[in-house]
Amino acid sequence: MDTQGRPMVVSAVVADGVVGSFGIGVTSEVFGYDRTALGLPRFDFALVSESPGVIRTDTGLQLVVEHGLERLARSDIVTFTAWELFERVPSPELVTALRAAHARGAIIVSQCTGAFVLAHAGLLDGCRATTHWRYAGELAARFPAVTVDPAVLYVDSGQILTGAGTAAGVDTLLHLVRREWGSTAANAMARDMVVPPHRDGGQAQFIDNPVAPCEDDLLGAVLEWCRGHLAEEISVEMLSRRALMSPRSFARHFKATTGTTPHAWLLAQRLAAAEELLEESDAPVEEIARLVGFGTAAGLREQFTRRRGVSPRAYRQTFRAGRRPAGASVGAAAVELHRNRPGARRVRGDEAGVEAGLGQPA
Repeated sequence: MDTQGRPMVVSAVVADGVVGSFGIGVTSEVFGYDRTALGLPRFDFALVSESPGVIRTDTGLQLVVEHGLERLARSDIVTFTAWELFERVPSPELVTALRAAHARGAIIVSQCTGAFVLAHAGLLDGCRATTHWRYAGELAARFPAVTVDPAVLYVDSGQILTGAGTAAGVDTLLHLVRREWGSTAANAMARDMVVPPHRDGGQAQFIDNPVAPCEDDLLGAVLEWCRGHLAEEISVEMLSRRALMSPRSFARHFKATTGTTPHAWLLAQRLAAAEELLEESDAPVEEIARLVGFGTAAGLREQFTRRRGVSPRAYRQTFRAGRRPAGASVGAAAVELHRNRPGARRVRGDEAGVEAGLGQPA
């Protein structure tokens, strides 16, 4: 990116009461310091608002904003953090200024639900984009011209970058630094920030995959039995006999009641059980694979990596870090599946959209 010796103008657009505190902190950490010694250009970083003055962040902190939307006309990078989804629609003035900055060649970056502002402006039409996994279904529903990927930490579409929720802003901006000014500068900045220069996997490893409730008593009893016998070989024929149905009728009834197929449901249960054991036990991957019904460690690794974006070992390292109390043994103690896992019956309205985006079998 050529700025011909002048400082690179970076503007973070904020709105009263909705700007993400964490996102602003990350953005100012990357662009608010003089890091020319690391090989980065000089940055002219500032906050921009439609109504300059004192504004509140989403956590109530007050910020003083000195610049209005006119600054976007000379900005090289324009960023957005979290945005209130349901009551705050970007104004025509903001949309016009954003489109003009994009047409002029400015790089546009969103973090978390900031992607909704870009979508309102039409900048994501025909493009792949991401947002926080919790709101991916909402983004896809509101803007069908956008290809929403809820499984990744960020999407680089060239002039536009969209990041996932909260801490993924770090990944997104470090990627931008690496792309524009090289890996040496990005790695040095990551060391300064005490963060990894690159995280493996994507959002899929952080998505809570709750089990939908089943209102059908007979089918519910079959599902409960299934959760307690994941180590066994389970077939549609076996489940249909327990439900006192033919396999074909059972498959139709299962789909109508749960919204998914027996195979997809069973796979989800086994992955959820594997996650629990990886987080809460010291059992080797081979033992966990046996307990949850994948049979072999290779089978668990293949499915876990495909669905979560990281290996079982990497997942365990991420979610077990710092959890083991001092003096605790690290041996492979015997473990059992919890037949009634805490929170197993929670469900969110956007779950179907997230699963569809993750490529779950239908």
